[in-house]
Amino acid sequence: MSTPDSVTSLIEQFREEAEMDRPDEQTPDVGIIMGSDSDLATMAGGKGKRPGAYAALADELDFAEQTDYTDPPEERFTFETFVVSAHRTPELMYAYAETAEDRGLDVIIAGAGGKSADLPNMTASIAYPLPVIGVPVQEKSVDSVIGMPQGAPITAVDAGKSFNAALSAVQYLGRKHPELRDRLVDYHDDLQSAVGDVSRDLHELGTPEFKAQYWDDEDV
Repeated sequence: MSTPDSVTSLIEQFREEAEMDRPDEQTPDVGIIMGSDSDLATMAGGKGKRPGAYAALADELDFAEQTDYTDPPEERFTFETFVVSAHRTPELMYAYAETAEDRGLDVIIAGAGGKSADLPNMTASIAYPLPVIGVPVQEKSVDSVIGMPQGAPITAVDAGKSFNAALSAVQYLGRKHPELRDRLVDYHDDLQSAVGDVSRDLHELGTPEFKAQYWDDEDV
């Protein structure tokens, strides 16, 4: 069975990128892949889902999404996003994982759903020793994502929590980039401040007034 042109062109792109001699500043630091575009709501956020990996990187930690490997963004830290199906396009998955390190990636976030959520596991096996963080898109995907044998490691987050996967990815990067460590610390400080502000407002306003201001006049 022949490989469709759309898949072949992506495979060729990955291999071309791997052969290019580009400085780290021009290559994506984080790769986000998913088994289907239906996983995008979990991996990026939106459509009633909690914020995802895209929101963590782009909105909270000031990463830019790189969409053209010949024209990288001005931002120092970037990420890329692809749909790579382990079952429907295994050649594409293999090419992505095999070339990831040579293309400049430092960590991959891989999300997949269903009971046979094999993309994170297979990517981790092929991209080794590059770290891969698995995201089970659904609860029924958890066992598949975390079920790696001894000697074939993968890090994984709870179902649907790609936001945390992105934070973990930047924790890895922060060990060699102090600027990213500082961004993570600032993000955490903001979280703590927000809890403190809410706690004081709840106490000082009282529950009915707090709900009126924060929850649009819902009944107590």
